[in-house]
Amino acid sequence: MNTADYEFFRHNGYVPLDQLFSDQDAARLRQGFDEDRATWGRAFWRPLESAYQTVNCDPLITWPAVEEIIRHPPILDAVETLLGAPICLSEACLRHMAPYEGEGWRRWHRDRPHWQQHPLRTQYVHALVYLADVDETTHCFSLSPEAADAPILDQEDQLARGGIVDLHGPAGTVVLFNLSVLHAATIRPTQQERKTVQIYYGRRDQPHLSNYTTLPARLWRDHSDPEVRAFYSVLNPKSRAFSAAFGASAPE
Repeated sequence: MNTADYEFFRHNGYVPLDQLFSDQDAARLRQGFDEDRATWGRAFWRPLESAYQTVNCDPLITWPAVEEIIRHPPILDAVETLLGAPICLSEACLRHMAPYEGEGWRRWHRDRPHWQQHPLRTQYVHALVYLADVDETTHCFSLSPEAADAPILDQEDQLARGGIVDLHGPAGTVVLFNLSVLHAATIRPTQQERKTVQIYYGRRDQPHLSNYTTLPARLWRDHSDPEVRAFYSVLNPKSRAFSAAFGASAPE
């Protein structure tokens, strides 16, 4: 990440990294995404009706190749620069949005309060990876830009001050944002599906973000690379429960 990208994030709470995955790689990864949905269906995919999505937050179990996205070097380098410390995986979800008929809508929210001790007020960085083309005729991701030193406002006042940015791009596009910034999935009348991989990164010296994603022992205990083991080392209670059930001693 260069200085201009860092400053853009500081002034807006997000930064587009453009098309980090080529058309060919995006098509290959999209095929893996589609095979995961077809193979696992309701066993792992659940509805998220508040955002008109179905999600699988255990892709490390059902689609191990998703690591190519999670540990993509340009993403890791940028996130570590933003967070200013060694990073870990906090959550990873596959998200699907079906075609839609009706009026468009959004549900604005912040995932967590701002982390005031951090220079960017950012405790976790969310990486949004589009696996299908996204434009003004499809569902998309939207946010309201917010500077790291600006007053924190309620929803109505923030939208009036920051406005709305709809994030579009071809398959393979990656956007990083502070999950404390006001954001939403934009649901539009469209015949196109939206397919995304959404990854949440944190610092290793901070608590786990959520209890959704299971971190397999093959990554935090058995992997040959100590850096990979450390990246997956911040276990949530769900991961600890599965580890105990399968006889894998979890780190304290």
